Amino acid sequence: MKVLTVERKVLKKNDDIAAENRARFAAANLTVLNLLSSPGAGKTTLLERTLEKLAGRYRLAVVEGDVQTDNDARRIARYNVPVVQVITRGGCHLEADLVQDAVANFNLEELDLLFIENVGNLVCPANYDLGEAWKVVIISTTEGEDKPLKYPPMFRVAQVCVINKIDLLPYVDFNLSRAREYARGIQPDLQFFELSARTGEGLDAWIDWLENLIRQNPPDSGSTRKPGIEKQQ
Repeated sequence: MKVLTVERKVLKKNDDIAAENRARFAAANLTVLNLLSSPGAGKTTLLERTLEKLAGRYRLAVVEGDVQTDNDARRIARYNVPVVQVITRGGCHLEADLVQDAVANFNLEELDLLFIENVGNLVCPANYDLGEAWKVVIISTTEGEDKPLKYPPMFRVAQVCVINKIDLLPYVDFNLSRAREYARGIQPDLQFFELSARTGEGLDAWIDWLENLIRQNPPDSGSTRKPGIEKQQ
């Protein structure tokens, strides 16, 4: 019981800050996406392909979360969008206060869309609201279609699921329809995008969806639950 009490206190503090973040984003008419996946699913590559399509046409910014290094932020900075690297130094997820500190480096009123690339992990990030409008879970065909069964809390809180690396389907043992079935058994309203960030196959539907989000003013929330690199630690 003591452990549960401590956990509630920690999450309560996080949720309070997340509510502050959400209010700030709403006041700026800013849509915020939290990108979540296990390591190697292709979050950063998908983000790069997305920025190739949208940067220069819309005002975008990125918060990068990693345990160590600013490698991903350097990759993102090549697309001439503001990016802040959050180094957790062993932490397995981003928390609302880290995001709050990171976005203080942006003028939110001058942005159309903010991406938060969370630490690669399908466990802990499911428990931490950051104030985002949309949680997007990314899985890949190289991981196996049973990911939703193994990590149900993540799929329960997500509104969107991207299945990446579909170009590898002929070479891996992955059943698309079964993956969708497993995921929708946990979250019936989950929206799917099946694509290859490497080849671009299926990417247009994802980009169209993002552009529709940008056009909404004020931004819609998918949640039913409540230039240069700067380092934040």
